[in-house]
Amino acid sequence: QLQLVESGGGLVQPGGSLRLSCAASGFTLDRYPIGWFRQAPGKEREGISCINSSGGNTHYADSVKGRFTISRNNAKNTVYLQMNNLKPEDTAVYYCAKLPSLMRDLCVLSDSPYNNWGQGTQVTVSS
Repeated sequence: QLQLVESGGGLVQPGGSLRLSCAASGFTLDRYPIGWFRQAPGKEREGISCINSSGGNTHYADSVKGRFTISRNNAKNTVYLQMNNLKPEDTAVYYCAKLPSLMRDLCVLSDSPYNNWGQGTQVTVSS
C-alpha cells in the first residue's frame, strides 16, 4: 500500500522551530516530487512548499518564504520541512503529498495534481 506519513508536529511558542517529516511507505520516494500543504480551521488548503524528485527545484509560498526550508533525503525515503520563526498564523494541519512520477522534474504549489495524501500532523503556534 502506497502511503505517506507526516510527523513532527506539535505545540511551539512564537519564534520557535519545528521540523516536519514526510516518510514514504510501500514505495521509493526518489521518483516523485513532494509538496507540503496546510489547512487552518475555516480556511482553504494552502500549498506552502514543494521539491522536485532530485531536490534541485524548490518553491515556497510567500507566506513562508525565508522561514521554511524543504529538503529531501532519498536514501531515507523522507522529505523534510524545517520551519523557523513560527508565527501564530502558521497554526494548521500540515499535509504532504506526491506528484505523479511523470512530473518528476516539476514542483508546483497547486494541490490539484497531487495524490497519496498523508493523514496530516497538527502544528500549533501559541504562547
